[in-house]
Amino acid sequence: MRGWSGLKIAYTVSEREHWVSATGGLLGLLAVLWAGNFWVAEHGNAGVLTTASMGASAVLLFAAPHGAMSQPWSVFGGHLVSALIGVTCARWLPDPMLAASLAVALSIAAMYSLRCLHPPGGATALNAVLGGEALHALGYGYVLSPVLLNVVVLLIVAVAFNYPFAWRRYPQAWWRQPAVCAPAAADSAGSEEKCMIPHSDLVYALSQIDTFVDVSEEDLQKIYALALGHHHQTPDTTGPIPEPAVESAR
Repeated sequence: MRGWSGLKIAYTVSEREHWVSATGGLLGLLAVLWAGNFWVAEHGNAGVLTTASMGASAVLLFAAPHGAMSQPWSVFGGHLVSALIGVTCARWLPDPMLAASLAVALSIAAMYSLRCLHPPGGATALNAVLGGEALHALGYGYVLSPVLLNVVVLLIVAVAFNYPFAWRRYPQAWWRQPAVCAPAAADSAGSEEKCMIPHSDLVYALSQIDTFVDVSEEDLQKIYALALGHHHQTPDTTGPIPEPAVESAR
């Protein structure tokens, strides 16, 4: 049981945040499906309602709006480049198993190169190969409808929905904060605060991990400041336990 607990997310958020995220997902998917239904109604059988990968994108946009993989360029570029690769593999590789596998693999490489890593993009590429004759008949039109249409609608809803909530900064590029400083004990020069980790040091540290970490620089700074503040407020209980005093004999 202890090993199983270690596989869970280390922390959770408030009940309020659970329902805010769920409401955002509801509104986002309703808008995507409505727009897809409207498009199909206008164009007859020439369109496809939506792609299942939008459900995964909704989880990122509304449950993890601060994540790097949730930002607009990641969503937009990730889905579109993956759709292009998926359609190309479906058209030129006769073996569906090879085409599907290669489509996902090339999508991962392309998203890394374009700095738009978005996990649901892999599902978009896979769907282009295994989605059936209706999708194959669209050819490269699949990139425009349903993929581009779905992405644009979902992003519009995500920006509008997250805006009223002060703790949800989406997209983060619109809410750049100055370098955060945390209170610290005064040093020899009389300074009353200690600035956070410089941008160049954060970039270096992340590059040394050599795997993608889905957290923004701003949130890393905030996490560091909160942890440092908590450390200063918590009494140190790790030191040696003092021995009880012994009364001297009278």
